[in-house]
Amino acid sequence: MTVLPSPTAALLELAETAQRTARDLEGAINHALAMVRATVERGGTLFFCGNGGSAADAQHMATEYVVRYMRNRRAYPAIALTTDTSLLTAAGNDFGFDHIFERQVEALARPGDLLIIHSTSGNSRNVLLAADAARAKGVGVLALSARDGGALRARADHSVIIPTDRTDRAQELHLCIQHAICDLIEQTL
Repeated sequence: MTVLPSPTAALLELAETAQRTARDLEGAINHALAMVRATVERGGTLFFCGNGGSAADAQHMATEYVVRYMRNRRAYPAIALTTDTSLLTAAGNDFGFDHIFERQVEALARPGDLLIIHSTSGNSRNVLLAADAARAKGVGVLALSARDGGALRARADHSVIIPTDRTDRAQELHLCIQHAICDLIEQTL
């Protein structure tokens, strides 16, 4: 008889990865908080992008900033570049999927804004081109990734790289870190 692993084993693994992340990446996470705080303080817009589950996280976080997370407060400017199906399909059709975020950054982002990229691999061409477009416009780039950070690490102004090879664990911790940052922004601004 085969014994299946317990669902609580996954929770324990997540907890261990979260503890290691908190311990080893405290400085990187605090720097990410400073970047987001500075953007919100100066009235800049937070732009979020990612693919798959990371796209869902990007949408989730843009919503937290515009609507609210834990406290009633003014709306903070935030846009998920993953939500406009007409734009995504037109850009994908006319220019190729690699350019779906890049075109939006070119059109919408301004100096003083911040592009926050969720990418566990750090190697998806569409987020790399978005980072390049942001940097060309003087827009800061914050990357949340895993493994070794991929090619995105060199294209971002700052990276928070979760110490895991598991996509699901990285995404879970990206969202946890983003929620913690949003909570602190709400408490202080």
